[in-house]
Amino acid sequence: MAYQTPLTIAKVIKDISSNRYVLPSIQREYVWDAEQIETLFDSLMREYPIGTFLFWQINKEHVTDYDFYAFMKNYHEVKNKHNEKVDLKGSDGVIAVLDGQQRLTSIYLGLKGTYAYKRKYASRTNPNAYPTRKLYLNLLGKPKNSNNKYNFKFLPENEVENDQDNYWFEVGKILDMTEDGDVSLYVNDNISFSEDFSYTKEQSRFAINALSKLYNIINKAGTISYYKEDSTELDKVLNIFIRVNSGGTKLSYSDLLLSIASAQWDNHDAREEIIDFVNEVNEMGDGFRINKDFVLKSALVLSDLSDIAFKVDNFNKKNMEDIESKWKIIKKSIRQAVLLVSSFGYSGETLSSNNALIPIAYYLMIIGNPDNFIDSGNNRSDKEKIKKWLISSLLKKVFSGQPDNVLRPIREIIKENSNNEFPIEKIQERFKGTNKSILFTEDDINEFLLNLRYGKSDTLSTLMLLYPSLDFNNKFHIDHIYPKSKFKRSYLKKQGVSENKLDEYINSVNDITNLQLLAAQLNEEKLDTDFDKWFNSHQPTEDGKFNYRNINYLPNMEYTYENYPKFIEERRELLKNKLCQILL
Repeated sequence: MAYQTPLTIAKVIKDISSNRYVLPSIQREYVWDAEQIETLFDSLMREYPIGTFLFWQINKEHVTDYDFYAFMKNYHEVKNKHNEKVDLKGSDGVIAVLDGQQRLTSIYLGLKGTYAYKRKYASRTNPNAYPTRKLYLNLLGKPKNSNNKYNFKFLPENEVENDQDNYWFEVGKILDMTEDGDVSLYVNDNISFSEDFSYTKEQSRFAINALSKLYNIINKAGTISYYKEDSTELDKVLNIFIRVNSGGTKLSYSDLLLSIASAQWDNHDAREEIIDFVNEVNEMGDGFRINKDFVLKSALVLSDLSDIAFKVDNFNKKNMEDIESKWKIIKKSIRQAVLLVSSFGYSGETLSSNNALIPIAYYLMIIGNPDNFIDSGNNRSDKEKIKKWLISSLLKKVFSGQPDNVLRPIREIIKENSNNEFPIEKIQERFKGTNKSILFTEDDINEFLLNLRYGKSDTLSTLMLLYPSLDFNNKFHIDHIYPKSKFKRSYLKKQGVSENKLDEYINSVNDITNLQLLAAQLNEEKLDTDFDKWFNSHQPTEDGKFNYRNINYLPNMEYTYENYPKFIEERRELLKNKLCQILL
């Protein structure tokens, strides 16, 4: 492996566009954000070192021996963040990037591509939330509130507005300039002798210096310093890849281990299979947040491998053959587990540990992945046990720290005790007295569960315990019984609340004692209506009032603002009694 004569960025960009440079399947996906790209271009302009690159030269005789992917050109935070496989049949050979993919992709996006990310505060469902942006350089001065010297910024085309302090140059157009004089002509035509604005000499000087610097860095300087590897031995290349990517910003384990899977699976493309499956699962229900790490860890557990640790040794040829042979079953088991947990009311926002899905997936696999398990009423008791185990595990944080120490024994318990139903009692007994126990004490209830507040994932889990009969296939919201929007000092004073109690009211409005699970439609109808008015209009009969209070653990009283402190105190006791009944 030899150090080579540095290349110009323009030369490399041209070769990337023609698929002369490609990415091997062992590479991870692109992960840089727009601000990182802007800072990289600032570093280039300031002639800061951006590190060396490692390229893998592959001649035409071996170019079809491996899978390769094209560089990302039009990145979209949601719709396009995966590289596409490239067809190299007929190619005279390629250069695969082993180290420097993120930097090269960033330079390529800045010069030839686009970057679409969500506007701040915009709803994800808004079609205009992800405008397509190109990289621009303000030729008139430095950025404000930034450590950068040059003002690079990704902007949508309709937001590119020049004025007395800003002249935005589309960075990619520097590739069209072929001679030094092109820079001077551009600045003269657009800034020094602008017909629209009276730019100062200082601004013109900054513009000519900035554009000249950009021209030289991109088109003339040998900026891309690199080493080249010529070996065709995949094992050697893989070891080099892992070695050079084990320092600095490390790849995730899944990126490294997926590289081995990609090389060792015979009948599937591991990279595409796992990425597609992750995307599929994350679209289920209200959306989940699983990743490649989770899928690979699940594959180790569900394949019944004795060692389930995330390490290269466990992704040997034999283990990868086992995982590939069971891949269809593994996918179905995970899919069924996610659907079941979704039916309990969880989503990516509220499921605090994805690892909790793995024992459920393993159990469903052991009992044959029955297609009607989620909807059938015949296994209600089994589902209730799974649900109680899941909620208890999440609340007790049993998967924090070293999850393998929980996953292994639970897998053995399920394997030995799955003849009847989910073995929650055996699991409780196995971990009793350890720091992974899912048994609760009265102190847990008093000091943890009853002090939960709105917005915490544990709050939903606790409310699920209190509402065991709700069908979460329907939509439910966590609702403030006394509406949060009314807990403003001015409004509370109008309701007769004394000055010295205002803080007490406002500080407790988000407490679990003021929260209930309410059907989405009812919650939308309720909105910010004072609870006493809503309750009396929604439940006009005494029987209706009695049932509503009973279902939602409400004290029998008038729900006025004057009675709010008493309401909180008495409802806390009702919730405590129910949680003790369920958990102790």
